[in-house]
Amino acid sequence: MKIFAPNEVIAKSRFWYFLSKLRKLKKANGQIVVCSAIHEKNPNVIKNYGIWLRYNSRTGTHNMYKEYRDLTLNGAVDQMYNDMAARHRARRPSIHILRTDIIAAKDVKRTANLQFINSKIRVPLGRNYIRRFSSKKYRTVFKASRPSTQY
Repeated sequence: MKIFAPNEVIAKSRFWYFLSKLRKLKKANGQIVVCSAIHEKNPNVIKNYGIWLRYNSRTGTHNMYKEYRDLTLNGAVDQMYNDMAARHRARRPSIHILRTDIIAAKDVKRTANLQFINSKIRVPLGRNYIRRFSSKKYRTVFKASRPSTQY
């Protein structure tokens, strides 16, 4: 069972919460053998993640599917928590992650991710601001020309 939590104490607590829902088992009758962080095998390649979740809102319980692009699954889950807090006012304890999966580029459904699938995507360079001079002898009070910030 994969549990996404900020620390080990909350992860163990969420584990017993979900296990009591799945099986007739209490914390007094069970034991956690190991609780460890799962790291990505290749965090240098960007991937599309699909997250199926259930959350409690003010009006009821809702099921949802969301897609995110990130280097790691933990990064995608953090994006999901921030997105749910911003768009739906759903806090971390009220969100239950049902399933996570890596989605192939042809299976992406959300338009926010579809725009980045193109292999010929081009992103403009940012402004090239001049760095401040580190030494006092290179600084001047008056400049002869206005600095150019465009490439």
